[in-house]
Amino acid sequence: MDKNTTGRGLGILLIITGLGHFLAPQALDNIVPPVLPLQPRFWTYLSGVAELSIAIMLLMPIRRKAFGISVRLLGVWCAFGLFVLVYPANIYMAIDWFDRPMPLPIVAFARLPLQFGLFYWCFALSKKLRSQ
Repeated sequence: MDKNTTGRGLGILLIITGLGHFLAPQALDNIVPPVLPLQPRFWTYLSGVAELSIAIMLLMPIRRKAFGISVRLLGVWCAFGLFVLVYPANIYMAIDWFDRPMPLPIVAFARLPLQFGLFYWCFALSKKLRSQ
């Protein structure tokens, strides 16, 4: 992995998913756990802004620093935090979709372990960026 491209794949993924929060917000509104205050659309837009902001951080030049730390590394840490924060929405979705017609419950439950792949991706990127 070239040091100049480290984190770019995750950045592109977050641009795609972040745009989805604004292009098709209703689908994401439906997986916001009802225990959260405010309207689901607030959380949909907030997480979309977070994803797009983190994507920008991950696409910054490798030498760009903030507080003496690579902006890309900060972006990876923020991505990890975001993935942890949205995990309850994936759990809620799996529970809420349990009674839906197949294959929707399978899709919802499959998202749970896939999220751990995102956690690992962040871990691997963090390790790579810290070694540069």
